[in-house]
Amino acid sequence: MTAFLSALIVVLVCLMVIWVAPVQAADSVAGATVFNTNCAAYHIGGGNVVNGAKTLEADALAQFGMDSLKAIQIQVTNDKAAMPAFKGRLTPEEIANVAAYVLNQSEKGW
Repeated sequence: MTAFLSALIVVLVCLMVIWVAPVQAADSVAGATVFNTNCAAYHIGGGNVVNGAKTLEADALAQFGMDSLKAIQIQVTNDKAAMPAFKGRLTPEEIANVAAYVLNQSEKGW
């Protein structure tokens, strides 16, 4: 039984490293610069000047399934509705950073 629990703990730790490591790699401070340069005009204070229902506030992100780093990164990378794609304009690192910034700000309430 002890060997089973030890193996289970090792597997869980490995899974946590795989899922958590990319989150830790993103830099929310650097993301603020990317956001202010590329996004702030459309998302002033976490709002949305094109579609007022789709803000960057925590409840709206959750409502539209955008409340994770991965979902935000996909949105920023690819175009969707009125939002243009930033793939090719921003590096993958910049996209990860701006996603971290958006998620962090939404949790703080903008």
